[in-house]
Amino acid sequence: MHNVMLIEDDLDMQELIKDYLQNYDFNVIGYEKPKEAIESLKNASDDISVVVLDLMLPQMDGFDVCKKIREFSEVPIIISSARGELSDKILGFDFGADDYLAKPYEPRELVLRINAILRRNIKINKTIGDFEVDEEKMEIKVDGYELDLTQIEYDLLTLFFKNRGKVLSREVLSNGVKGIEYNTKDRAIDMHISNLRYKIGDDSKEPKYIKSVWGIGYKFIG
Repeated sequence: MHNVMLIEDDLDMQELIKDYLQNYDFNVIGYEKPKEAIESLKNASDDISVVVLDLMLPQMDGFDVCKKIREFSEVPIIISSARGELSDKILGFDFGADDYLAKPYEPRELVLRINAILRRNIKINKTIGDFEVDEEKMEIKVDGYELDLTQIEYDLLTLFFKNRGKVLSREVLSNGVKGIEYNTKDRAIDMHISNLRYKIGDDSKEPKYIKSVWGIGYKFIG
């Protein structure tokens, strides 16, 4: 479930939007006062998927709120405002908004805009146990240290990640990684696994990550 922060001082409008979004399985945290919302976001920015921001607010203007959020967070911001002039939209994008929805609008449109932003902002960085994977850079870190992997070792490790807890035969591993030909007499896959274990600090006798399954292959248990 995605968390949506709603900064809206019209409490009737706030309840309407909250009720509607909750019907689409969004958890909505509503704020009437922008300063409280900003402080909350500073403490939990990783937990918020989208901010829906009104412009006409007490304490400070919505554009200033948008600017302030951008000083510490890249969380997607959708401006939801009755100020629908082109100049306001330009300012909103200049201050870091990702989308601008002029009131009045059908609540369903807000759902569509949120879902579109979420699709664009799917994180390609993943955490799997002790490992951090950056798919775009093709980098893997363990305990904060980047691993110096060959292409085959990188492909093997990511194949293990995708099949965590499953026993993978040598043939399956060979077929899933380019550059390794499967041969029952050739132990090339074992050599690559041995090198990979060394680089990730694993011990074949007391495995923390890659366990040998006698007569079959290997299983990632990390």
